[in-house]
Amino acid sequence: MDGFDEIVYELKIPKERIAVLIGTKGKTKKELEDITESRIDINSKEGDITITGKDAVKLYSTKELIKAVGRGFNPEIAKLLIKQDYAFELIEIMDFARTKNDYIRLKGRIIGQEGKARRYIEKMTECNISVYGKTVAIIGEFQKVAIAKKAIETLLQGSPHSKVYRWLERKRRDFRQMEMLKAFDIPKE
Repeated sequence: MDGFDEIVYELKIPKERIAVLIGTKGKTKKELEDITESRIDINSKEGDITITGKDAVKLYSTKELIKAVGRGFNPEIAKLLIKQDYAFELIEIMDFARTKNDYIRLKGRIIGQEGKARRYIEKMTECNISVYGKTVAIIGEFQKVAIAKKAIETLLQGSPHSKVYRWLERKRRDFRQMEMLKAFDIPKE
């Protein structure tokens, strides 16, 4: 024994997302185990997942990655979470809804007509967004995820789309300006 104990995470994902996590002939599951140096045990009937490994950071990434697949992301997008500067954020729509009708209306506000609102937030923040069940999930670079989360929460609180879009455009300009300053090593005033 090398003195390191195995770390175990247990989580649950919707049963209808299990097949996506496993992949054709177990390919996706095997690939995830190889990349993250972990063992993933799946109870297909219950949706229970057990992740075991020795590297705490990789195990945490694996847990977030599996949660992302469970919240509607395709495994290829979820794999971005293995990168150190990427984050996963989950927003519960029901935290903003008082009734079932509220929930349906709020979900529609995030998606927008023919998916326009979701796509616009994705474009402006360079994040991936999944509206699945009663949640909105976001994957992207840390700072950009924070901006996407704020935009979505602002919509859920009832702000007009146009106001949120203008705020996103301003944030994107600010972000690009910061990146240019960094690229030229110019201190911000």
